[in-house]
Amino acid sequence: MRHALQQVASLIACLTLSFAVLTTSAVAQGRDEPPIEQIKLTEAHVVHFIAAQPDLARLAGKMKDAGGDTPDIKAKLDAIAKTHGFSDFGELDEVAANISIVMAGLNPDTGEFSDPIDLMKHELENVKRDKSIPGEEKKHIVAELIEAMETSAAVVHPQNIRLVKTHRNAIDKALE
Repeated sequence: MRHALQQVASLIACLTLSFAVLTTSAVAQGRDEPPIEQIKLTEAHVVHFIAAQPDLARLAGKMKDAGGDTPDIKAKLDAIAKTHGFSDFGELDEVAANISIVMAGLNPDTGEFSDPIDLMKHELENVKRDKSIPGEEKKHIVAELIEAMETSAAVVHPQNIRLVKTHRNAIDKALE
C-alpha cells in the first residue's frame, strides 16, 4: 500500500515538475482554466519533445533567476521550440501536455496504461481506508488526489498511448 501511495505521489510530483519546466507562467491549470486541447501526437512530436528537454532544463534555472515570464525568456523558449522542429513554444507546450496525460496513466513498473482518473479514484479509496496514515497527512493526500482528479483528462486519442509507451524510457530519462 505504501509503495503504491509513493508511486502516486511521485507521479504527481513528476508531472508538476515537468509542467513547471515547460510553461512560462506560474499559473497552474485549474477548474477555471480551459481543458488541455488534446491532439494526435506524431512520432516527430515525441522525438522532438525528447530532444528539446536538455535545452529546456538549462533554461529552467534562468527562468527561476529571472522571475519567470519575461520577454527574453519567451523569446528563448520560442527559439528552443523552433530549433527542435516546433512552430513555437505554444506547440511544444501542447505536445508536452498531451504526453503528460498519457504518462500519468502508465504503470512505472509494467508500462501498462490505465486511465489516470480511475487509478486516482482507486488510490483515493485506499488512502481513505488506510489507518496507518496520520490524520493531517491523510487529509493532504486526499486533497491532492481530488485536485488531480478534477484537473485530469481522459485520453481522447488512443494512438497517443501506443506512441508514448514506445518512447516511455526516453521520455523518463529526458525528464530526470
